Amino acid sequence: MKIKAQISMVMNLDKCIGCHTCSITCKNVWTNREGAEYMYFNNVETKPGIGYPKRWEDQDKWQGGWELKNGKLRLRSGAKLTRMAKLFYHPNQPELDDYYEPWTYDYETLINSKRKNHQPIARPRSLITQQRMEIKWGPNWEDDLADGQSARQDVNLRNMGSDIALEFHDLFMKYLPRVCNHCLNPACVAACPSGAIYKREEDGVVLVSQDGCRGWRHCIPACPYKKVYFNWKTNKAEKCIFCFPRLENGLPTVCADTCVGRLRYMGVLLYDMDKVKEAAATPDKGQIYHSVLDIIMDPHDPEVLAAARKEGIPENWLKAAQDSPVYKLVKEWQVALPLHAEYRTLPMVWYVPPLSPITRRAEADVYLPEATDMRIPLAYLAELFGAGNTQVVARALQRLLDMRLVMRAQTTGDRLPARLEFDVETYQAMHRLMGIAKYKERFRIPAGLQETSQEKLHELQGTCGYTCPGGC
Repeated sequence: MKIKAQISMVMNLDKCIGCHTCSITCKNVWTNREGAEYMYFNNVETKPGIGYPKRWEDQDKWQGGWELKNGKLRLRSGAKLTRMAKLFYHPNQPELDDYYEPWTYDYETLINSKRKNHQPIARPRSLITQQRMEIKWGPNWEDDLADGQSARQDVNLRNMGSDIALEFHDLFMKYLPRVCNHCLNPACVAACPSGAIYKREEDGVVLVSQDGCRGWRHCIPACPYKKVYFNWKTNKAEKCIFCFPRLENGLPTVCADTCVGRLRYMGVLLYDMDKVKEAAATPDKGQIYHSVLDIIMDPHDPEVLAAARKEGIPENWLKAAQDSPVYKLVKEWQVALPLHAEYRTLPMVWYVPPLSPITRRAEADVYLPEATDMRIPLAYLAELFGAGNTQVVARALQRLLDMRLVMRAQTTGDRLPARLEFDVETYQAMHRLMGIAKYKERFRIPAGLQETSQEKLHELQGTCGYTCPGGC
């Protein structure tokens, strides 16, 4: 048993209002510069929809993530020799049109225009070519189902009945915030020919060394979530860094700190590194979620704590893992699920599925896998968060429904449901954490690096870790 610590995040989709505050603050902090105009380390998508970049979930096209080949785990983009043959040309590379061409407007036309009979117009101009352009797509083009046709092209509709798909646009919508998942088995790390992408030992954050990156761009199609970007100015790959300078000071990411809906939670998970490969190679994709739960260890277990101390994990990290809101939501209550576990990257950003309005279901007090009167079809949620396993999503939704019924009963005096998995105190704790939790309850992040000695700190004083263009 080799215990490692991982900073992880949970997002409660019931509380997302689609305001894009997280996207704006992230962009202002990390990608507000030339070459990174189209990058959104954090973006919010409206589902159903094709997402950003276009149809990022279509791995038949992008060949991202991992697959089982003859019982062995390998990158979908092919074996090492196959990938080396694509070193100078990768046919699955996303193009700029799959994102959007960044633009500005000819504001000088408005400012300096002389008196005319007609109102002057500020036409759009490309930030890359500086030429006039026609705007056809953008990072939030599908907001609130604004583009109804693309909603019907959602990749997750493939395994659903055509009768649902035909009426999908009129049924519902929900928001899906996305960041890099900082996976336990990251495909981007395995695909990088120069070894520039790595997973930090101390907290599990996946980063790109700007000094080591050679711009081969194999990481971009290899990431099934398309959260690695290419900076056309520096010819380097860039991605979400989980705001690691803030994490090292005990602060949450910018997107989590500024979230209007307070839907994000961050904390430490302890996992058994020796079982990661086995979990990623689970034959039944619908059971990968359970395999991931098996490698997340109990931070209160004396044996786990002893193994963690042996690996050099300090006491403040162990205490943070014991108080982690992420552990409660993911492992203890099991109401948070991974996004597209079938990609086999073992993502460490989790989602509490939305408890959608139910017609004629409140009296039954139960979510059924075959329920057809849910506003958001269960089969659709299962494609996103259960790798097609409706039982996994139904169980999480049932626990959320039970929590609401228990809290309603305490207010109205109604009888409690006859069938409850947890005791009343547990549902009260769930309600507090997911409903009215304070800042320090939502974020339990230990300050300081795990393996930084006083001598190393003295060496780092007066130096800057950013040696790429635009660094110190």
